[in-house]
Amino acid sequence: MSDRNSFFIGGEWVKPATSRQFKIVNATTEEIIALVPEAAEADVDRAVAAARHAFEHSGWATCAPAERAAVMRRFVAALQTRSLELASTVSRQNGMPRQLSDGFEGGFSIGVLSYYAELAASVTAEDSRPSQMGLETIVGRGPIGVVAAIVPWNFPITLAMSKIGPALAAGCTMVIKPSPGTVLDSYLLAEAAIEAGIPAGVLNWVAADREVGAYLVSHPGIDKVAFTGSTVAGRSIARTCGELLRPVTLELGGKSAAIILDDANLDIVIAGLQQASLMNNGQACINGTRILAPASRYGQVVDALASMASSLMVGDPLDLATQVGPMASSAHRDRVEGYIAKGKSEARLVAGGGRPKNLGRGWFVEPTVFADVSNSATIAREEIFGPVLSIISYTDETDAVRIANDSIYGLGGSVWGVDTARAKNVARRVQTGTIGVNGYVPAIGSPFGGVKASGLGREFGPEALASYQQLKSMYVMA
Repeated sequence: MSDRNSFFIGGEWVKPATSRQFKIVNATTEEIIALVPEAAEADVDRAVAAARHAFEHSGWATCAPAERAAVMRRFVAALQTRSLELASTVSRQNGMPRQLSDGFEGGFSIGVLSYYAELAASVTAEDSRPSQMGLETIVGRGPIGVVAAIVPWNFPITLAMSKIGPALAAGCTMVIKPSPGTVLDSYLLAEAAIEAGIPAGVLNWVAADREVGAYLVSHPGIDKVAFTGSTVAGRSIARTCGELLRPVTLELGGKSAAIILDDANLDIVIAGLQQASLMNNGQACINGTRILAPASRYGQVVDALASMASSLMVGDPLDLATQVGPMASSAHRDRVEGYIAKGKSEARLVAGGGRPKNLGRGWFVEPTVFADVSNSATIAREEIFGPVLSIISYTDETDAVRIANDSIYGLGGSVWGVDTARAKNVARRVQTGTIGVNGYVPAIGSPFGGVKASGLGREFGPEALASYQQLKSMYVMA
């Protein structure tokens, strides 16, 4: 890694307005691996101006869908040549196990862009509908304008591409603000955009803190905001956008339930929950961290989950054998450990609960499992965002659904059972934006998002593309 000293604005590498810098730290070694510039409001002004100019003058917003699709396909190709570097860069910054970063940050994210490149080719600018009062109504669809995309640190490339893909397909231009802890990958994305020939100013990257991020959200040159992050931050962004009557997509926190039915095959369940509940060292908003187990098999589930958590390989995320890496920062590890301390006073610790004794450096936390958890406990109510599971007992299906729905969140979840039809019926009753049956794997072509405090709007699928478009009805009388 080497220091970076510029922002990507208007198709060029430009010097920052101040000398302020972020330190990028390796989550495994705790060593500084790079210094990158920190944006001030003046940098945001310049990026928004570049995006506005590109929207109005570059031809990106008005070119034929096939032209946009061709450029996006070149962007896909440029990213594919960088896929391994993208994955390793993310793993060094946030501790994501390489087996996951290869699949998601180096693979799934490019698949998202590829999906929208193909969707872009079929975008219809207008359609004609019968009109009761005239001859016809022509319904037009155009790009919404300049988009502010604010991306978190846990899946920085995938969650950036979930916004970049549909925005580009619609013909929008963008200012993208990565998290201060995961900035290096954005430089690789910018280099790929240059190679692909994306017009200058269509994509702009500036790393900034929360205050400057808030300035970007409220900037008069922005037409839409797309944000992934905490519910607390999402509420603040929603207030700003509500006051400005500015469209916003919010993908926020979660505290999802994994319902294990009484007929479930525990071998399948335990293997699946390693991904569905502990993905990315527990640092994923979709993780099902409330494990709902039938009272009739409660002891079996507790023993199986405790055994699984204790057996996971914890270590260097760049080692392909590693299943659980470090927390993304020292401050975040402190936060997770605070919840573990609280859990020890609320429930029965059956696995983990400390730091791995064989790892002297890095922000590691042992995979931790609590049993005999009440759904009213703090560790069952609040999003911990670490490798911490809470096992809750239920009596029957109705009780399981009641517990699952007794949460301010509604983003993910899963239901596990041999009788798939029964499991699907239970899944239909859970109040959530997405849910898996005998597994949990998001699908690029289907809408993804939350209900309640888990957010507003949807990403992925044609539904996300529609959220980056403006509609106009033209009433033709003669």
